[in-house]
Amino acid sequence: MKQRTNAAAPTHGPAPEPSAGNAPGTAPDGAHPGRSRSGRPLLGQHLLGWPLFGRARSAGAGRTAPRRSGARRRSPLRPAVWLPTAVLLVVLGFAWSAVAEEHPYILPALSEVGRTLVGDPLLFLGNAWATLRIALVGVAFGAGTAFVLALLMSEIPLVRRALMPLAVVLNVTPVVAIAPALVVAFGFGMTPKVVVTAIITFFPVLINVATGLRSVPSPVLHVFQTLHASRLEVLFRLRIPSSLPYTLAALRVVLPLSIVGAVVAEFVAAGSSGGLGTMIRNSAATARLDYVYAAITCLAAMGVLMLALVTAVERRLLFWHDSQQEPSR
Repeated sequence: MKQRTNAAAPTHGPAPEPSAGNAPGTAPDGAHPGRSRSGRPLLGQHLLGWPLFGRARSAGAGRTAPRRSGARRRSPLRPAVWLPTAVLLVVLGFAWSAVAEEHPYILPALSEVGRTLVGDPLLFLGNAWATLRIALVGVAFGAGTAFVLALLMSEIPLVRRALMPLAVVLNVTPVVAIAPALVVAFGFGMTPKVVVTAIITFFPVLINVATGLRSVPSPVLHVFQTLHASRLEVLFRLRIPSSLPYTLAALRVVLPLSIVGAVVAEFVAAGSSGGLGTMIRNSAATARLDYVYAAITCLAAMGVLMLALVTAVERRLLFWHDSQQEPSR
């Protein structure tokens, strides 16, 4: 009887205060606002608070949601990231030196390549800028055109059905076969080189952005439809932000690839003057292998720097995405 009396709850006392976890407008117990019970950020919370690419806010809190527990941001300064690459480069350097010592007419010594770079830096910087300018202008035209067409394809099915076969045909056509015709049409200036670079970078951006615009979570899209959002609001506040991981993944591919396109264009344009591609072609014709590999080193450095730039932008904009989290061990 005593236990039963103690267990009985009064019916006329004040109601117990709701816990912080179950208060109206807050997340359930064990869940953080803006996150599921598993700790994963809700994409809708991020996108609903972004006019374009704003920082995500916690529901009702007005401040940035903390990082997921049990996950760490990827840092390029950690030894686990750069140490394997450094060891591999050292091994390749020893292998290069061994081959260069036995066959100096096939590979120049690394010291000789270094002396060539240091001996005339202005020559390499000028030619590197000529190639980089072609690559940047070409990727701007190619990726920009692909992004606009992907937007049209996501909104107008007829445009998607009409353009996709043509894009596939353009992608499978060897650009080396198109380049001479472009030189005939536009001359030996910068224009045919930019067009070649734009063609090479066009298709990856088109496919990735089109896929990202269609890969919108159904629950989030249903929220926008429930709120009677217009097509432009759905496009700019939902589809474009949700396609950002796909767009940056495409840029990680096409920015280094644009350098390849610029070099190919310089190879084909026989009358071109300037550019690392032209330097490689002329140096190979005169058996100056030190200049050939010095120019290749410059191209590799340019590609690495462009990739590092895109990766830094990706870490800044996609702090909420799973690709930027490293599971704790």
